[in-house]
Amino acid sequence: MDDRTIDSIFAGSMESLPPVSSKIVRIFTSSTFTDTTMERNTLMAKCYPRIKDYCREKHGLEFQVVDMRWGVRDEATDDHMTTELCMREIQNCQRLSMGPNFIVFLGQKYGYRPIPTYIVSSELQLICEELTSMGVDRALLDLWYKKDSNAVPPISVLQPISSILINFNNKRVPKLQAEDQAVWWDTLNKMQKLLRKAAASLGASSKMDKEAVHNYFMSVTEREVINGILNVKNTKNHCLAYVRYINNINLQNLKKASLFVDIINRSLDTESAKLLGDLRDTRLPNKIENSNMQKYTVEWIGREGLDIETHEEYLNHFISHFYKNIVKLVDRAMRKEDSSAQGQIVTEILQHLHACNNSVKVFYGREENLEHIKRYMLGDSEKPLVLYGEGGCGKTSLLAKSASLVATQWFADKRPLNIIRFLGTTPDSSALTPTLISICQQISYNYMLPFENIPDDLVPLTAHFKQLLTYASSNQPLTLYLDSVDQLTGTQDSNKVSWIPTRLPPHCKIIISCANEESNPTVSHEYYVLRKMIDTDENFIEVTALGEDLAMNVIKMWMKTACRDLNNYQWRLVANAISKCSLPIFVKLVFAEICRWRSYTRPQETHLANTVMDSIMMLFERIEKQHGRILVFHALAYITAAKSGLSESELEDLISLDDKVLDDVYQYHLPPVRRIPPLLWTRIRNDLPNYLSEREADGVNVMNWYHRQFRDTAKERYFKNMNMAMYFHSMIADYYLGIWGGGIPKPFKFTEIQRHRFGLTDKEGVADRKVPIQPLVFTSKDGSSRRYNLRKFGELPFHFVRSRRFKDLFEHVLFNYDWLHAKLSSCPLQAVLADFEDASSNTDNNEAKRELMLVADALRLGGAILAVHPNMLAPQLVGRLLPEIGGNSNIKMLLRACDRCGPKDCALIPVNHCLHTPGGPLKYSLEGHQFAVFEFRLTTDRRYMVSISTHFITFDLSTSDLTRDVNPGIEGIMQQLALSPDNKWAAAYSNNNQTVLLNMLSSEFVIINSPFDIEDGPVSGLFLLNQNLFITCKQKWAQYDMRGNLVNTFTVPGSTNEWEILNMEFMSPRDYNIIFWSGSINETRLRFNSYRGEIFSESLHFYSALVLSSDRKKLYGCISEENYQVSVFELIHTKESEDISWAMVEHLSRYDNDEKEMLLQLRLDQDDRMLLGTAGKGFVIWDFGKDGERLSKEVMYFALPHGVRNITTKILQSNSIMVSSKMDYAVAGVRKNLYVWCLKTRQLAKVLDAHFGRIIQLEALTIGNWNNVVTSSIDRSVKVWNINNIFEKVHVIDRHELQIDNISLSEVDLGVTVTRSCVGVWETRSGRLLSKLADSPLGAIVTHAEITPDGRFVISSETGKFLIWNRVSEQVVFRDDEPGIQQVTLMDYGYKVMTVSCANINHKSDLAGEDGPKLTARTVVRAVPEGTALFSFDYGIRMIPGIPFRQSVITADAAHIVVCTVDKSNKDCLGVYNASNGAFVSKILLRGCSIKEVISLVPMPHKVNQVAVISSEKGSIMDIKSKKHIRSIAKWGGSITRDGKNGLYAPTRGGLEMLELRKGTTVKTFIPKVAEGVFSVICIFTENDEYVCYYHSGRKTIRVFRTVDTEMIANYKLQAELTAIKSSKDGRCIVLGTVDGCMSVLAIVDPLKVDMNDFLSGLPSRDENWKAKLAKMKARVGFKAAIRVATISSRFDGQKGKNKNGENYEDENEENGITELGLIENVH
Repeated sequence: MDDRTIDSIFAGSMESLPPVSSKIVRIFTSSTFTDTTMERNTLMAKCYPRIKDYCREKHGLEFQVVDMRWGVRDEATDDHMTTELCMREIQNCQRLSMGPNFIVFLGQKYGYRPIPTYIVSSELQLICEELTSMGVDRALLDLWYKKDSNAVPPISVLQPISSILINFNNKRVPKLQAEDQAVWWDTLNKMQKLLRKAAASLGASSKMDKEAVHNYFMSVTEREVINGILNVKNTKNHCLAYVRYINNINLQNLKKASLFVDIINRSLDTESAKLLGDLRDTRLPNKIENSNMQKYTVEWIGREGLDIETHEEYLNHFISHFYKNIVKLVDRAMRKEDSSAQGQIVTEILQHLHACNNSVKVFYGREENLEHIKRYMLGDSEKPLVLYGEGGCGKTSLLAKSASLVATQWFADKRPLNIIRFLGTTPDSSALTPTLISICQQISYNYMLPFENIPDDLVPLTAHFKQLLTYASSNQPLTLYLDSVDQLTGTQDSNKVSWIPTRLPPHCKIIISCANEESNPTVSHEYYVLRKMIDTDENFIEVTALGEDLAMNVIKMWMKTACRDLNNYQWRLVANAISKCSLPIFVKLVFAEICRWRSYTRPQETHLANTVMDSIMMLFERIEKQHGRILVFHALAYITAAKSGLSESELEDLISLDDKVLDDVYQYHLPPVRRIPPLLWTRIRNDLPNYLSEREADGVNVMNWYHRQFRDTAKERYFKNMNMAMYFHSMIADYYLGIWGGGIPKPFKFTEIQRHRFGLTDKEGVADRKVPIQPLVFTSKDGSSRRYNLRKFGELPFHFVRSRRFKDLFEHVLFNYDWLHAKLSSCPLQAVLADFEDASSNTDNNEAKRELMLVADALRLGGAILAVHPNMLAPQLVGRLLPEIGGNSNIKMLLRACDRCGPKDCALIPVNHCLHTPGGPLKYSLEGHQFAVFEFRLTTDRRYMVSISTHFITFDLSTSDLTRDVNPGIEGIMQQLALSPDNKWAAAYSNNNQTVLLNMLSSEFVIINSPFDIEDGPVSGLFLLNQNLFITCKQKWAQYDMRGNLVNTFTVPGSTNEWEILNMEFMSPRDYNIIFWSGSINETRLRFNSYRGEIFSESLHFYSALVLSSDRKKLYGCISEENYQVSVFELIHTKESEDISWAMVEHLSRYDNDEKEMLLQLRLDQDDRMLLGTAGKGFVIWDFGKDGERLSKEVMYFALPHGVRNITTKILQSNSIMVSSKMDYAVAGVRKNLYVWCLKTRQLAKVLDAHFGRIIQLEALTIGNWNNVVTSSIDRSVKVWNINNIFEKVHVIDRHELQIDNISLSEVDLGVTVTRSCVGVWETRSGRLLSKLADSPLGAIVTHAEITPDGRFVISSETGKFLIWNRVSEQVVFRDDEPGIQQVTLMDYGYKVMTVSCANINHKSDLAGEDGPKLTARTVVRAVPEGTALFSFDYGIRMIPGIPFRQSVITADAAHIVVCTVDKSNKDCLGVYNASNGAFVSKILLRGCSIKEVISLVPMPHKVNQVAVISSEKGSIMDIKSKKHIRSIAKWGGSITRDGKNGLYAPTRGGLEMLELRKGTTVKTFIPKVAEGVFSVICIFTENDEYVCYYHSGRKTIRVFRTVDTEMIANYKLQAELTAIKSSKDGRCIVLGTVDGCMSVLAIVDPLKVDMNDFLSGLPSRDENWKAKLAKMKARVGFKAAIRVATISSRFDGQKGKNKNGENYEDENEENGITELGLIENVH
């Protein structure tokens, strides 16, 4: 394609368009029938499946073979249409195929030479006259050819055989059939002779040209070769020819020989041989290249002549040659195919331009509508134009015609850029994102902008698209045509049109078409949304039916173009039908029907229906009669049953698996390969021209009904019987399940006729149907490329549900890990959830429903993570659903699969339940904000929630989807959010005085800077009406229109010096209410005024709280300073009187303590039924009742627990309360918790731990059957809670209130965590927090904790004290004052403990400068558990800002303690002390290794005398014996393997390397150097050095690498920030502590380690009966345990400190097996 052509395609020009390339390889195989059976069957069995796989895997192409002979028995079919169909199919292959399109096999047989089906009547007349003049009887021709005067010019048509020989097709009576067939062959022979004789004579006398004469002598095969090769320009890239000569054909065996040569009258047919010779040996070699032609010579062997066994060598060579050449031609075509973005978009645009041209060709009339469109195009309207009407009314043609007129007439003097998309008709125009990308590419090309700038994400993509429209100029206007916007899929919003710009830049016009049917609101949904978006009637054109006159004119025009006419009677029938319905789709159907009518067709066969559906029914009925009812029924039913259509090869595969069809097709013979002959479907498709459209679904070109009416009619016709519908869905499900794919033979039963005719003894057989395998992922042979099987993902669940095969659905799809992972990796989360919702709404099994919703909700809860990290599927499901493993067989099956198959995607698998389990009160957690969510608003229909932080994010509350994320790109945080009453607009202002006005339908926004002067003060509030935005400051407000233009600025009327505007509410720009305040947060005084135009009310004065009803006619507030009783005012404003006023009507009943307890906030519920007050220590509710029902006439007070209070966040604002829709509970959000009270008893019923941070806002979401509450928090999340489940058993995850600062693990599945307020003791196998240890429960400050390896004692430092705890009794066994503890380290297997403290470390003045006073650290080593101080020593230290206390270390042989101390000049150096008595050994200066600031010390594990000193640039190894610097290792950060050979380098800016510590070289790279920003990084080896764990605070992920081969086996995304990480002692698990106080244990389930699967399955959390077993054990051990605890406690009290070596505890240790210790905890 040259550059000029490409330029004109990109500009949308419709002139001289090149053809479109497709995604199909489609070859037509031409051959004579009988002599190539062996070759064709071998190809079918051995070669085609390989080519099919190659095309699909290598290029994503579909491979199809059109073999018109294969499987077709009678060469002369009844209607003589075969030849014409063959020619059409050759054209189709040439039009569609990538690369090869025609292959011919020639032997020594010229083949069947039919007589013409159509002869121009004048030519037949000539022939008949010639015959008469020769004295030959022409009666036969007069009988079999009938003149059709409806053709222009008239033609004579060969009549169907069975119309004269009625038993020709009567297979039921073989004898009669045989007689008629014999008569036909005889008749045919005679007619051949007659026609050839006359033609030859006419040719001799030059009355007929040579070509016309040859027409009567030609075989079908020659005709195919002429069309497929001889008339083709480029044969090199498209055609192959195979020629086979057989030597020594045995002509004695005439029956066999006649299969391979032409026989006439029992001898060779010399005429045929001569014609064949000319074709095969002269014309074909002269045309086709040598490289594309292959010749074979074979011998005739035995009775059969040719046989698979005797000619195996020839066949093998033939097959391999065929395979190589086809593959070569495909590869060559794909190399030429421009697979760049530009090449793909050219293909896309071309398809739409061709479609547009085709529509324009048949367009006629509609001048009025075109005039309206012309006015729009040339006018100055700034909005899109919408064409609407019912399905089939001609919107598409009108849109296409407009596009062609713009290009040729209306903008003839300019260079318009026409962008045309018939949505839903091509691969890239079915879903919104690819459609927008291709439109952006087309615009970018024309304005010479790079494609790279086009985003992939829908939200920025939409904005980019709108930006590109502004490039339109007067010289190059931009016009965009979008047909059927209601056909789009993949829009995030519930409506499909919100992305369309509502305000167009100059020189840009958009025309849209969409359906609108009064009787069908679902179909009309988009039309109504567009009506809201574009509010001018002038921009809507209704496209109506054509009307009788125009419809008749259109039909006459079409008939003229088709060279057809009708007789008068037939025209009357047409007029009659058109008078009943003149929709274009009906007119098309009528036209298609009448084109078939001949002038001699009998009146009873010329019938027209009166409605669209009846016409389609007639069409289906006719095709069924013509091609066999079962075949047509099943083929069309499959297309209709499919969720999104079927490709040609899928349909052929499905029919080939359908034995009902095959039994019908092969009633009377046995096929060589049990598949449907391709010709059969081709013939049906040919009779449905333009009714089946090709579109893209899941990356494949599929056929689907072009019009909805066809789908509806097909459903009505074929799916009336539910069992039949289930049969088709089940067959499609089996196909995508792949149970017969890849060569697995499918059994079938022989029909009675087959058994009788072929003498079969078996009733059943099996046959490979040659259908492809259906894996979840196609992987290339070398494993390099992967393509997901999107067809399977799209179709399989749909068909399982509709065939009611729920067991299979659960096993293979919804509770199958591999399926869920593959689909999540390739499709949006919503597509996965839709499968669960579909199954749930179609099953009656409540158990299954519950399991479905549990998994779906688990996916939703993890949605924010899974959308970005699909490999987190197994950890997410396991972490959430483990508590549901008992009693839920499907969930159990899924979790087992997660444990088994999940590790290949993420090897970190939770050991126990560690994430929120669905099914409890939490319905969704809506993540997406990067900062606290400062405000949110619900739309009036309560479907969507708009929220603000630095972005505007909209969530769909029915699905939890993030539907819109708009980043206005302003600095600062947004403060207040307002929505317009019609929900079309949102506005918010930021803390730097900018206001953002956002169009909620199109995501367009404007940024408005403060309209006020500096002395007016900052922006303090805003309000939205449908047409105006109001911004307020202290004394003024500004009015804007919806384009962000300032309309006017106003000052508050009257004297307001001491008052400032707190907020304003507008009913219209002239009618508003203002609440004033003093401007001081400590003052509770408020003033209220109402303004109606020029008049305003007297001021009302209130204190602390007031609220208006939704109709703005009632006001509730506190008017007294003495108490906080609420008074009610009503508005008095009559039309007659000019003034307005507020009159007090009543005081509401008082609540206890209302003198002291201030009301901080008043709100009304959504129905104004309840007044909800927030007081200091609780909440107050007044119920005004509804329909005479009231909960209480008195005020209801709900007290918060002692010590919990409400606070004011901003005047009039505090914590909120809401009442459930069933009027049974009240829910409030205070601090991080939700408090739930029972309305009847007024007692606090439950406290829910809701957020990690303070709750900012709480709103009721009670509408329809929703009974929810929505909360937002400074923890950046918004949560939706289901009040119906508020008391449902929640599987609680044990956690601390505060973040975990450190973790210490024992060797016996026990660990301790340090939080600021306590020490937590955990059982790591079960994830249970056994106890919280704090010596002073009020205000303890814990800094350190360690657990002894045997798990019996815990050593902690708390508020200046050193403590030793008995873990079992939870008693302190030793306590000592030791302020400023900086380090606690166990020695001697936990029998000793070393503490390092520095009492005055936090005194600012004591931070050592160069000359300042030095700090002293004290090291004490004590015995455990007695606490006896064994020795102590002091040493000087210095603290460096930004570096934490440098911990002391113990050498590998436990002989020395090495500390970081200071030398005389206050520089860092090392101090060495004896680890058994504390004696000072030596001081080592660091001058030799030039380290100024030590960050940490690391004892070398393999060299007892070596310690590494780590600084910011390097690690230096010192010998403490010789005091020498041994070597420095650049970049080393201190992590080290147990053998001391390797260390890690993990800089904060990204990257991870393993260093060899002898030479200091990088030996392995885990993460290449990538700039990820500077973040904190934690990096450790596991205890057995097999893995490296790397945490990155920016990504919030832990990556685990195998040390051996550096392969990353896990990339685990955390819910909250990591604060502590430890490897378990056996190296099998890592234990994590996070900001939210949770401790999680993750097993490293390396796919290469089989034993880890056994480890997982042996965990208590994987045992569904664990809880029952636990209860039994508790009962058994309970009494013994109680006695033991008492004994242990008394023994400690009596003998504390007697024995230094801990003999006291040996017998106890034997008694209390460590497992039993765990059980005792359970008893506690």
